[in-house]
Amino acid sequence: MDGQMELCGVIPVNKPKGWTSFDVIAKLRGILRTKRLGHSGTLDPMATGVLAVFVGKATKACDMVNGDGKRYTASFKLGLSTDTQDITGKVLNRSDKTVSRQELETAKESFVGDIMQLPPMYSAVKVGGKKLYELAREGKTIEREAKKRHIDFIEITEYDENTREGKMSVSVSSGTYIRTLIHDIGEKLGSFGTMTELQRTFAGGFDLEDCYTIEQIEKASSEGRAQELMTGIEAVFSYLEKITLSGRNTALYKNGVKLRPEQVGIKNGQARGDKQFAVFSAEGEFISVATIDKDKNELRSVKNFY
Repeated sequence: MDGQMELCGVIPVNKPKGWTSFDVIAKLRGILRTKRLGHSGTLDPMATGVLAVFVGKATKACDMVNGDGKRYTASFKLGLSTDTQDITGKVLNRSDKTVSRQELETAKESFVGDIMQLPPMYSAVKVGGKKLYELAREGKTIEREAKKRHIDFIEITEYDENTREGKMSVSVSSGTYIRTLIHDIGEKLGSFGTMTELQRTFAGGFDLEDCYTIEQIEKASSEGRAQELMTGIEAVFSYLEKITLSGRNTALYKNGVKLRPEQVGIKNGQARGDKQFAVFSAEGEFISVATIDKDKNELRSVKNFY
């Protein structure tokens, strides 16, 4: 990248099936000829769909992306369970129990809202410094702590009562395992269940239609158009209330001077709890995510992007 302006922004990638999220990053490092890459929201190898890849100084935002409201389309099959909770695993149980569409609709409704979900053994969750899937590959099963998750909705879009195969559309909070959700619905039905396909259709402010394939990115990069595919960092913070600083306050803020809420147009009551704001310069440049330190009555940077 010598002599060239450093690439910066977010590329929404349509992750191919069979690739790990790290495979995507490794491939793009070569295509974009830069080491400063990161991603948010890991996808399993069998999954496809939205993977937000952060380039250049945008990588500072990787751990700040709002992970709630992720949407997926998942295919499933009732009547069997596997050790991975998806079709790639070893079959553990089978059932011949018939399940009607109405029974499925009733069962899935009990999973809408706040639920407690047990992380699967085949997951990257760490326990005692070791990832669960590493222990699972050693044939070990250990106690895990159930985590609170939120399911916005589950819509059964297809279901064949004869084959007990179907498809669902779901919207969930960050950290929710769709294959575990399907497994748990199957358990509730007394029929078992496993995920057969998964596609993430929305995450981090990006729809599947916004995403580029690896081939499209490679072509754009070879033509010197890679930057054109990138969205500004501010796109992933579009859910935050916006603050635009005056010219003078922009200079003060960038120099580390603490500004009072009233100086930047924040009235009493606007800054509830740990509410965050997207801060823009007088020229419209996104420069920071900030919050209000109520004890010191000042605008405090959470992370700067200039």
